[in-house]
Amino acid sequence: MDQPAPSSMDYLRMAAASDLYEIQSSQLVLQTTQDTGLRAFAQKMIDHHTMTTATLMGAARDAGLTPPAPALDATKSQMIAQLQAAQAGARDALYKQQQVVAHREALALHTSYSTNGDAPQLKTAARTAVPIVAEHYNQITAMHGDASAGHSGH
Repeated sequence: MDQPAPSSMDYLRMAAASDLYEIQSSQLVLQTTQDTGLRAFAQKMIDHHTMTTATLMGAARDAGLTPPAPALDATKSQMIAQLQAAQAGARDALYKQQQVVAHREALALHTSYSTNGDAPQLKTAARTAVPIVAEHYNQITAMHGDASAGHSGH
């Protein structure tokens, strides 16, 4: 998975979009889900991704960069719109599915930048994000697997 790293500003923009998606999608699922495991996961996403954004923005400033304001890219905006349109159980299933994809992408992004990035402060922030995102990815793939096997996890 050793791929070229994006530029510092592209990394900041993509990582901030990823965190913002995690926060907004998790807030949406918290409004409707009755699944206690999913509620706990969504709250963790809000807490952890708020923290990783703060760490990243601080690292950017330490590197002498002006970080862009977090904004969703077109794909993440579409994912949020799909979640908003989904109802109850369908929203839960869609959220889990989207979380698997989003965390796979985030893990690749942070891993590539932590290895090949050009700003030492951002590389350090990326390195601290990798185990956090990997833990989330492992949790959501386990939850998603339970759902697809017809097991509710209760």
